[in-house]
Amino acid sequence: MTTTNAPTLAPRVIKKKRRSFPKWVVTTGWKHLIGLGLVVYAIFPILYILSVSVTPGLRVESSNNLFANGFSFDAYFNLFNDPDRPFARWFANSVVVGLTTSLLSVFICSLAAYAFSRLRFRGRRGGLMTLILIQMYPSLLGLVAIYGILENIGRVFPPLGLDSLLGLIMVYLGGSLGGGTYLMYGFFNTVPKEIDEAAALDGASHARIFFTIILRLVSPILAVQMLLSFIGIISDYVLPSILMSHTENLTFAVGLQQFISDPYTKDWTTFCAGAVLVAAPVVALFMYLQRYIVSGLMGGAVKG
Repeated sequence: MTTTNAPTLAPRVIKKKRRSFPKWVVTTGWKHLIGLGLVVYAIFPILYILSVSVTPGLRVESSNNLFANGFSFDAYFNLFNDPDRPFARWFANSVVVGLTTSLLSVFICSLAAYAFSRLRFRGRRGGLMTLILIQMYPSLLGLVAIYGILENIGRVFPPLGLDSLLGLIMVYLGGSLGGGTYLMYGFFNTVPKEIDEAAALDGASHARIFFTIILRLVSPILAVQMLLSFIGIISDYVLPSILMSHTENLTFAVGLQQFISDPYTKDWTTFCAGAVLVAAPVVALFMYLQRYIVSGLMGGAVKG
């Protein structure tokens, strides 16, 4: 028996034609240029603040170049050595208020969102519409009312009145419930209701289903709500400046303003040094929760 060896065909190598530089710029390059410009536009303010924070002296108006006047970390040491401006206390107040409010808002908003998403009760649709309408009005409209309410409460119960961290936490908590509840409501709707029904057939109550099953499935939106609430509170200036008066009870946003309040001795270097230090916990929290951010924000848009 004879066999014939069929000729083997060598694989044909297709060489990709290299595009010319003008054609690359027209098709793809302009996208890279726009992206690079946006990156530079976003990073420049950060670099400028870092440059000012390490600039020797107090006046930086004449400094037009980044890191052109040398380096000095005296501003960072001055933050913690000024007895009249307790930056460490301001920083601690901001962290306590921000973390407490964000954690409580996540817990309360998740309970409300679960009720609107899973339970059927009278006034459910009207409650959802009310949450949407409340978000249409800016919070600045209620500053006078908030001040008057806390002033009257402080006469009866001073720890919850003006110039108290507890009162500030309660105000922030009330302001974050509407938007947080509606944001979580959209994400809760993406969780299949068959999971609840299967657990209910096994005898699980609504509380058990919520705490043992649902919370684990909606962890991305919990992280998003906590991050948004923390960033908004720790960087707020208007509300603490109105409700807080004693130096020891100020938040960092209001306290740092004292370094530049005097028009003749504006300490911009110390002001920027404080801003850099305060940004550290926000960046750390963002980096820790970044894997939940995209899925948390996009998940609620799939099914509402």
